[in-house]
Amino acid sequence: MANLKQLKTKRQSINKTRKVTRAMEAVSAVKMRKSQQKALSARGYAYAALGIMKHVAEAGAFYDSELAKEKDSKKVGVIVITSDKGLAGSLNSALLKTVQDFINNESLNPKDVVAISLGARGKEFLKRIGAEIVYYKENKKDDVSEKDMREITDLAVELQSKGETGKWYIFYTNFKSTFEQTPQMIQLFPLNPQEIEKVITSIAPEKGKFSETKDEIEKYVAVSDYIVEAQTEKNIVDHLSPMLATVVVYHSLLESKASEHSARMVAMKNATDKAGELSHILQLQFNKARQAAITREVSEITSGIEAMKE
Repeated sequence: MANLKQLKTKRQSINKTRKVTRAMEAVSAVKMRKSQQKALSARGYAYAALGIMKHVAEAGAFYDSELAKEKDSKKVGVIVITSDKGLAGSLNSALLKTVQDFINNESLNPKDVVAISLGARGKEFLKRIGAEIVYYKENKKDDVSEKDMREITDLAVELQSKGETGKWYIFYTNFKSTFEQTPQMIQLFPLNPQEIEKVITSIAPEKGKFSETKDEIEKYVAVSDYIVEAQTEKNIVDHLSPMLATVVVYHSLLESKASEHSARMVAMKNATDKAGELSHILQLQFNKARQAAITREVSEITSGIEAMKE
């Protein structure tokens, strides 16, 4: 049995760790809410852009856009959004497994995968499988602007428009609720209104403070008729398509951020709870060891007194 000093030192160490995990849990909770609020604050623009695009698509001009056409290239582009930091449970591994499953199911040669990586974990994975990484950006900051995302979209748009890639997909972690985040794959190019709507309608989580009903979402997507003046519908589509793709990438990043902070918060909460349980167990062991030591000392004193009497 460990002596009293060892038990006391071990318990003190666990309590210090518990304080750290509790602080990290609180920080992650605040960051998660901020990420959600940021995504929700821009949803009006996202919904309106989608509504315009859906309306133009119904007119037939949408599918004349270069970004909506099927390309003959066998190369496939992927945008993989992971985190740079750990302590977030299986968040990154689950997403990277989705990417690997996609490559296997499509029977793709990794050398034909053109990759844009946001986050070090994704870069390490893509480099390991032999994909061609054409762009990499750290994913440490929580404050990411739409301008930063435009760099990524412009590169994907350029490669798709030139026919160097046939399709583009984006992989990110979708935030459903505080305790549920799921890997998500969305087709970015050729642009598909149904795929884009899937991203934008998922901006609001299914449960929690920021959840929305179906009716509340549809009021954003509903559009009126438009009269096009001085511009052809194709010109409008060509101008709007890259902007809408940027919205998809931007919101995918915000979803990933909310998921990362949520997963880390849950992981730190579990660690805090386990540390509390272990601290309690060690306290019981310490009390038992101390009681045993006291009992032994009393027994030795009693035995000594009895021996002296004899």
